[in-house]
Amino acid sequence: MLKGSVTEDRLLGGRIVLRQGQDGYRAGMDAALLAAACDAGEGARVLEAGCGAGGALLAAAARRPGASFLGVERDSAAAGFARQNAQLNDLQDRVEVVESDVREPFGALGLAPFDAVISNPPFFDDPGALRAPAAAKRGAWMADGGLGVWTGFLLKAVREGGSITIIHRADRLADILALLAPKAGSFQIRPVLPHADAPAKRVLVRALKTGKAPLQLLPALVLHPREGAKHTPEAEAIFRGEAALPWL
Repeated sequence: MLKGSVTEDRLLGGRIVLRQGQDGYRAGMDAALLAAACDAGEGARVLEAGCGAGGALLAAAARRPGASFLGVERDSAAAGFARQNAQLNDLQDRVEVVESDVREPFGALGLAPFDAVISNPPFFDDPGALRAPAAAKRGAWMADGGLGVWTGFLLKAVREGGSITIIHRADRLADILALLAPKAGSFQIRPVLPHADAPAKRVLVRALKTGKAPLQLLPALVLHPREGAKHTPEAEAIFRGEAALPWL
C-alpha cells in the first residue's frame, strides 16, 4: 500500500500494477472479467467507456498486445490514475486516456468509430436504489441519464460490424438487449454465477453493430466452489491471465 489514500494492486498474476484510490470506486472482479472477454484482434482499436483507474483497460491491453486502447473517463482523479498506470506498465504507446462524459456525443471526441468497445456501466439508474452511497463512489455506481445513455454512446463509438462487450447485473439483461437491439445483433450472452447452484449475478453480453446472427446463450462461468479454494480453477486461470473468456 502507498502513502495516503492510494493503493498499489496487482492484476493478471502480477503482470499489471494498478494504482487507485482507496476510498473511491476500485477495479475488481468485474473489470477482470471484462478484460478477459475483450477479443480485439491484431491492429484493432478498442474504446472503454468509463475506464476508471484503468483496471480493465490495462488488463485488456496486456492480453491483446496487437491492439490499441482508448479509455474515456469523466472523473479527473480516476483518469489521472489511468494515465499514470499506463506509464507504470509501459503501455503508454498503446493506451490513451481522455477526460469526457458518455453523456456528451461521441462525435465530440473527433475520432473515427472503433473496432470494438467495452464497458462496465454503472449498475443503478435510480438514486433511491442505493442506501446513501459514498460520494466518492456515486459516479461509478449511478448511471446519470440511465443505462440507455451508455448503450447509446457505445453504439455511436463502434463501427458497423464492430463488437460491443458489456458486463452488468444479470437482472438488467433484458434492458441491455432491448437498448442495443435497434442497431446491433448477433448477441452472445455468458452468465457469471457465484456458485454452480446459484442464479447468475452478472452477465457478459457481446453484440455486433448491424449483426444479424441468432442469439447464443453460452456456458456459464462459475466463480467460487462451495468448499475449498476461493475460486474455481476456470475463474482462477482467468484472474491470473492464464485464460480468456472466448466468444464462440
